[in-house]
Amino acid sequence: MNALRMVFLSIAGVVLLGVWLTGFDKAHWVLYIPVGLLSLAGITGVCPGLIFWNKAGFKNEPLACDLPKR
Repeated sequence: MNALRMVFLSIAGVVLLGVWLTGFDKAHWVLYIPVGLLSLAGITGVCPGLIFWNKAGFKNEPLACDLPKR
């Protein structure tokens, strides 16, 4: 598990927490799409959003911010 996958899972958890606090019966079904896709990306390492934007013509460049090496 790397840091990027943990970021995906963390964002999915925060959105799901927001849906839970709003109420599962009151939240719109569209809010479940990012939770599902981010969970998929965090667990499997396959990011559907990245695949989509690559096919749309955007480059997959390395992160702009370099983390210090330990």
